[in-house]
Amino acid sequence: MSERIRVVLRVEGMTCDGCARHVTEALKSIPGVEHARVGSWRVGEATVVASSDVRVDVLAAVVRKVGYHAVLLERKPVEPERLVPRAEHVDYDLMTIGGGSAAFSAAIKAAELGARVAIVEKGTIGGTCVNIGCVPSKTLIKAAELCYHAAYPQFEGLTACPPPSDWQRVVEQKDELVAALRQGKYVDVAAVYPNITILRGEAKLLGGRQVRVNGTVYEPGKVLVATGSHPWAPPIPGLQEAGFLDSEQALSLDALPASMIVIGGGSIGLEFAQLFTRFGVQVMVLESGPHVARAEEPEIGQALVRYLEDEKVRICTNVRITRVERRESEYLVYTETNGKPEVCRAERLLVATGRRLNTSGFGLEAAGVSVGAKGEIVVNEYLQTTNPDIYAAGDCVGDPMYVYVAAYAGGLAAENALSGVGKVFDLTALPHVTFTDPQIASVGLTEEKAKAQGLRIRTAVLPLHHVPRALASRNSKGLIKLVAEEDTGRLLGAHVFAAEAGEVIQEATLAIRFGLSVQDLADTFHPYLTMVEGLKLAALTFKKDVSKLSCCAT
Repeated sequence: MSERIRVVLRVEGMTCDGCARHVTEALKSIPGVEHARVGSWRVGEATVVASSDVRVDVLAAVVRKVGYHAVLLERKPVEPERLVPRAEHVDYDLMTIGGGSAAFSAAIKAAELGARVAIVEKGTIGGTCVNIGCVPSKTLIKAAELCYHAAYPQFEGLTACPPPSDWQRVVEQKDELVAALRQGKYVDVAAVYPNITILRGEAKLLGGRQVRVNGTVYEPGKVLVATGSHPWAPPIPGLQEAGFLDSEQALSLDALPASMIVIGGGSIGLEFAQLFTRFGVQVMVLESGPHVARAEEPEIGQALVRYLEDEKVRICTNVRITRVERRESEYLVYTETNGKPEVCRAERLLVATGRRLNTSGFGLEAAGVSVGAKGEIVVNEYLQTTNPDIYAAGDCVGDPMYVYVAAYAGGLAAENALSGVGKVFDLTALPHVTFTDPQIASVGLTEEKAKAQGLRIRTAVLPLHHVPRALASRNSKGLIKLVAEEDTGRLLGAHVFAAEAGEVIQEATLAIRFGLSVQDLADTFHPYLTMVEGLKLAALTFKKDVSKLSCCAT
């Protein structure tokens, strides 16, 4: 059999489903093309499987002929030489339990190795992130940000944005995007690989490698558990009886309430608090600890509280909730703060106190798979469980629960399971982002954690009013904090609180991963009037007073 290739094209100019059909038909007409599909005109990507002698310029030319423009995104072989022999007397070489990011990454990696793969999913394909997590929440956050900034272009010290005239349309647009991405990035992607099968149903581990799905027992060569996580609520008296919103349900409210209490001052709770207050909801945040955003540097948490309070969010810390009641059209949350009782009232109650792992009820014990104290599946450095034929990836193995970690882990686990290559699960220099406004982005050690490790360190804090880009954007809210080793200057941690923090943090991530120093950052060219220039200025702060430098001066 001749070599086959998989080509992904970005198709520009499509405006409807008819456009997508025209492009698909045009691509299928090319001799040597085995499969072509444009999942959604909104996503704007075409995937082609063809013999290796089909040239990319021919594909682009036929797209151009029907009135659109194609740009190559990816070209790679399909079914390269297998790294391990095909297992005999098995239904599939790999079966994933779960159909989210980790599972799809594993399935694609396995398919590229020539393996036969089954994805078992009892719910909605795509998992948490695309359906009820990152994508819908960040879409609504952006809508709230646009609403707020349009109403108050100067940002400072102003009340929240009035609610949009059509909240339902905002939710509909979110749902449309979610549906398009689910179809284009999951369902259609699986269809491109003839050796990937999606089995709809609930999986049950029976022991060894056996898995029962819808009454049928399969025995794949290897199994990957990628069952994800779910929102968790603390055992507060009366909470379950009263009912509440979790972080998934809050994304699809029928109507905006007049008021809302948010229990939990972590990333999810703070994102939702700002989102809803910008849509005109009166929001109160209740946090049991002494600070919100406890995983971040204290300077950042304190600044965020000030900005949220400027937007009329009420934030209460050191709160003990004694019970919850529901009376007619409002919730009553009984609290104590430093011994002082208070009854907090709101129309809706949102619980954002973290997530718990989906690791019960499908036979882990029967399969000889151990779980830890928090319910996490115990894996070694290769993501192999205590059953050598079963691997695990994603949220079900515990923190950190980020979709990009799940995707990385899924591919790595599949490759290790099928080839025995022994790649190590390495989370060195892992960045994370909280999508408040300003955003919080961090990588590496905080000052406290560095000291706890016995490291001798120096720190530098740069307020954003020293960053020209922030001044030009009329938004100098935020700061940058760097943590460096005292003797070598090696960058140990970077913590950015800025409107574009999620973009800025990647340079610091690479610097930490490759052992660069703050002097390396200071000596590197950074384009003027970019937010990432703030990293250079923060690095200079270790030795200079940047307030005494002219623009671009070092």
